[in-house]
Amino acid sequence: MSLTIPILSLLETRVLGVLAEKQRTVPDSYPLTLNSLVSGCNQKSSRDPVIEATEEEVQVALDNLRAHSLIVETSGGRATRYGHNVERVLHIPTQSTALLTMLMLRGPQTAGELRINCERLHKFADISSVEGFLAELAERAEGGLVVELPRQSGSRENRWAHLLSGAPVVAEAVASNTLMADHSTEVSVGEIAALKANVTRLETELADLRVLVEKIYRELGIASS
Repeated sequence: MSLTIPILSLLETRVLGVLAEKQRTVPDSYPLTLNSLVSGCNQKSSRDPVIEATEEEVQVALDNLRAHSLIVETSGGRATRYGHNVERVLHIPTQSTALLTMLMLRGPQTAGELRINCERLHKFADISSVEGFLAELAERAEGGLVVELPRQSGSRENRWAHLLSGAPVVAEAVASNTLMADHSTEVSVGEIAALKANVTRLETELADLRVLVEKIYRELGIASS
């Protein structure tokens, strides 16, 4: 990592992650007000770990990040707004920012999980593309920004973690889980996430079909069962 970038706290990486996420998902509301930023940091979904930060704590994190040019502050209107400056400071492309964002918001993930979770920030063509950008982030001349973690027992894929808060602590696998793992039918977390996404899509399509069938019944004067 660049010598000008300090080791960031969990809240500081959460603030950066939220700003980068909301820039892509709610561009009309970006840059964010302090209130919106606090809400994004304290989200119960798509966050790991879930935290409860106060406005004062988020403001301190913003002040620390501003000192290293990682955020930009804009005035105007009735509230000060904040944006991130990650790409300029770290000299990385938007694809890499998307990956870092998900790692900051959701913790260590496999390349497959990252591809799914980054969908709204950047659509990677395939897992190989994700792995290519992860490799670039890990092998930067200025210092790696991500690291590939040792494979956990019972897992088919390695997870990746960001290094903005220093070297991650690798949790030991629970012995009971290791004993219960059936390697012949093993499914990765990334594959499970993909299956869940497909189930959600199919449920939505089924609901749409039901609405369409009800409409046809009404037009034909047929009572639906």
